[in-house]
Amino acid sequence: MSWLQHPHSRRRVMAATVGLVAGATLPAMGATRAAAATTAQQEQFTNPVIWQDFADLEVIRVGDTYYYTGSTMHFSPGAPVLRSYDLVNWEFIGHSVPVLDFGDAYDLNGGRAYVQGIYASSMRHRPSDETFYWLGQIGWQRSYVYSATDAAGPWTRHAEIGSIYYDAGLLFDDDGTPYVAYGANEIHVAQLSPDMRTEVRSEHVLTKPDDMHLMEGSRFYKINGNYYIFVTRPANGQYIWKSTSGPFGPYEMREVLLDLPGPIPGGGVPHQGSLVDTPNGDWYYMGFIDAYPGGRVPALAPVTWNAEGWPELQTVDGTWGETYPYPVTPHPLPPMTGADTFEGTALAPYWEWNHNPDTAAFTVDNGLTLRTATVTDDLYNARNTLTRRIQGPASTATVVLDCSGMADGDRAGLAMLRDSSAWIGVTRQDGVSRLVMFDGLTMDANWNTSGTGTEQAGADLPASGSRVWLRAAADISPGPGRQATFSYSTDGTTFTPLGPAFTMNERPHFFMGYRFAVFNHATQALGGEVLVERFELSTP
Repeated sequence: MSWLQHPHSRRRVMAATVGLVAGATLPAMGATRAAAATTAQQEQFTNPVIWQDFADLEVIRVGDTYYYTGSTMHFSPGAPVLRSYDLVNWEFIGHSVPVLDFGDAYDLNGGRAYVQGIYASSMRHRPSDETFYWLGQIGWQRSYVYSATDAAGPWTRHAEIGSIYYDAGLLFDDDGTPYVAYGANEIHVAQLSPDMRTEVRSEHVLTKPDDMHLMEGSRFYKINGNYYIFVTRPANGQYIWKSTSGPFGPYEMREVLLDLPGPIPGGGVPHQGSLVDTPNGDWYYMGFIDAYPGGRVPALAPVTWNAEGWPELQTVDGTWGETYPYPVTPHPLPPMTGADTFEGTALAPYWEWNHNPDTAAFTVDNGLTLRTATVTDDLYNARNTLTRRIQGPASTATVVLDCSGMADGDRAGLAMLRDSSAWIGVTRQDGVSRLVMFDGLTMDANWNTSGTGTEQAGADLPASGSRVWLRAAADISPGPGRQATFSYSTDGTTFTPLGPAFTMNERPHFFMGYRFAVFNHATQALGGEVLVERFELSTP
């Protein structure tokens, strides 16, 4: 999770060469050389490597391919899987948790699961059975394991374990034995059965020093025969513990960074991340930066190792560098922006629903049909709200809706979605459709709805028109006072502003950043629908 607790194949996997699972090797000890020097790359990459919200991250290497997982809380499917060949350019390929089937609240049925669900979980690959495993605790009750032979899926539930592996870090030892480092302040290590279905033993292995206010976010490694537990002091520090005597310790600690200026103006200190090596033997640290209202975004920096086996972050003028040489030869991928016309019969993997969707109420078939799934005047209670991360530091979402199938009382549109929200869209009443802009959708500190919104502006739609273009432009550069603006078009060319600018909430307590969201819900009776013809995410 984070420091503000709430109780709450393009390339075939090369299993013979696995980074940071077990038995990984370091550059020759005593040689403090720049981690990227062996690659002799002239090209530079710029941090953050992904300007989107991907917190509590873990990065692993399998052969020459890197995989990334992160937190998704109440969004479904959960635990996204991203892929890269150079640690800089990334693409969505799937999710480790296909559906959040952990109780009715995740279906918005008799309850809600905001700021619960998937966080600070772990994904690793085990060479002995050529299988990817995801492990995470849910609801402060139990932990779950999902598995797949291909990181892109399909992923299936493998096991439930009756232990709470909070902020889990999974490790497969040289012989394939699974271990999990977990906990806050008091860190434990559990050994799991070879089949990953039961706990064999669990022992307390280390305690937070008195002068560290919180310690969590474990990642677990075996490197050169030593065991390392990589932990964060949120939201400004990173530490590492080393054992030369086995996974259960004893451990000694070193500081990796504290109060280190980050590469995003106005953003926080990179922390709570993951170590990963390249096929060339160079090492990197990927951490996330608090960058609200956009969320927590990943940054990359090289790491070297000293003669005593401790990692040392390579800084630039005493800061986490804005630029560094590429870790390996750059491998560009399609950008995370662009247009989606919902071709085929499945959603692209960058889409995530707000809670689980009602699968009977939407269809993908060369367009996305959203049938009303909930009767409510509260967007936070409406099922089948489809979200997409905002591209920072500023980007625009444009959605094309065919509203001809709306029923009286329906609301459909494009939202800036978080614990304080606003939207532009179409309402239908007494057979008449209107364009409207709403703000004032709010939640209280316990994520209960405290405001369902107020109409701030409206405009008539042409009587003969059923297609409308809705647009939201958002500045999510870190800091207070950041705004989003809304506009609409009836011809796709000329856009007219609607309503006042919406000032986003930069408080970190909701954990997730703002998202663009497409919705359609009823306020009177089910039966209406809209067709989402196109969604485009663009940058200035």
